Amino acid sequence: MDLDSLYQEVILDHYKRPLNKKLEPNPTVQVHHVNTSCGDEVTLNLHTDGRVVAKISWEGVGCSISQASHSVMSDLLKGKSVEEALGLVDEFQKMLQSKGIDAGNEEHLQDGVAFAGVAKFPARVKCALLGWMAFKDALQQSIAKKR
Repeated sequence: MDLDSLYQEVILDHYKRPLNKKLEPNPTVQVHHVNTSCGDEVTLNLHTDGRVVAKISWEGVGCSISQASHSVMSDLLKGKSVEEALGLVDEFQKMLQSKGIDAGNEEHLQDGVAFAGVAKFPARVKCALLGWMAFKDALQQSIAKKR
C-alpha cells in the first residue's frame, strides 16, 4: 500500500467515524463557519480556561474532506496549550497552502498530514481548513472574553 492510499484511508476513517462530533454544552465560545464556495458548514464549541484547550466539539455538514478534517483537528488540539494549538493551526495551514510542496510533520500534525495531498487541489483547501479556522476564531474570541 502506498502512502497516498494510506492517507485516503485515514481521511475516510475520520469521515465515517468522526471524533468529537457532538456539541458539548456550556462552551466558553461557540462559532459557526460556512465555506461559501461549496456550502460546507461547521458549528464548533470550544471549552478553554484561556491557557489550555480543554474540549473541542462540533457538528457539521459537508464533504468527506471537511468532516474528516474537523475530526482530526478536534482530537489533535484537545489538551494543548493555547500557544501549542495556534502553532499547530499555523503548521496545518502552511502545509495546505504549499501547493503540495510541504508534506507536513507527522510528529506534530499526526493524522493531519493525511491532508497534505489536498494542497494540490486549491478548491478543496478551504474544505480542509474550515474547522481549523473556526477553532482559531473561537480561541481568539475566548481570549478576548478573558480580557
